[in-house]
Amino acid sequence: MKKPIRSSELLDTQSIQLFESLYATRSVTRAAERLGMAQPTVSNQLNRLRRHLKDPLFVRTATGMEPTPAADELIRTAREALECLRHFSNWEPAFDPNREQRHFRICMSDASHITLLPRILAHVRAVAPKVRLGVVRIDSQTPRLLESGEADIAIGLIPELGQGYYQQSLFEQDWVCLASRDHPRIKTRLTMKSYLSEAHVGIVSGTGYRLLNAAISRLQIDREVVLDLPGFLGLPAIVSSTDLLVTLPRHIGETLANANDLKVFACPFPIEKFTVKQHWHARYHRDAANRWLRGICSELFLRKAGEAPERRA
Repeated sequence: MKKPIRSSELLDTQSIQLFESLYATRSVTRAAERLGMAQPTVSNQLNRLRRHLKDPLFVRTATGMEPTPAADELIRTAREALECLRHFSNWEPAFDPNREQRHFRICMSDASHITLLPRILAHVRAVAPKVRLGVVRIDSQTPRLLESGEADIAIGLIPELGQGYYQQSLFEQDWVCLASRDHPRIKTRLTMKSYLSEAHVGIVSGTGYRLLNAAISRLQIDREVVLDLPGFLGLPAIVSSTDLLVTLPRHIGETLANANDLKVFACPFPIEKFTVKQHWHARYHRDAANRWLRGICSELFLRKAGEAPERRA
């Protein structure tokens, strides 16, 4: 194991720049002008450099300051060190979607599989041919996955995220009801009386449904639920072939209705609206690839121009 280097054993950047300038100009005066330093300061630093390296480095001759063999040997290392420092100082994160191979993982709900994922996938395939996408469900592990980098972003309603996460609002959701196109009783309008007289499908997963259940409890709505579903996979087939109603967020409701010829009605009672956001951990806030993916989601779904990310510090 190598012994740790003490700071007193290291040369500072200015000393290495001085050495390179003296080697290039062969003159204390010209090196001072090149570095914007006073000539006595250059002479003092050169003396310190000589003591540190235990070599004269440059000797006066009739043609100027000539390097010693040690200086000839060190100049390449000095220039490489300066170039590395310039690269380090000027480094900027970069992500080239045309060339990069990257596997992004997005946490999202079942509803987002239907409403958001197709648009994200189509856009990514068009601009980033080597990028692969993966989807992870939103659950209690979501904060850990974002923090560890096992997931890149999460999209949805995720109120349980704590400190150290950024969020950006994308769009607001209200609620609608779906019914079969051939529903025997509901034709053009859904009233509260009709809502209460019909049977319903209940969706029992997803953070947003806490808002629906809270509204039903607050307003003391007594509705008959005859079928509970954990997600949306079988919902269109059930609604289109029965007289059951379902209450769900507008985005997923309109998407399912358009694809399956279902009727969409305004919900006849108030349910709290919610905002769909994208979330990411502060560790990856400046990461170029993560910023690129977030930029795609903003471009596709952001309804309010200039929406700045908020940090839960």
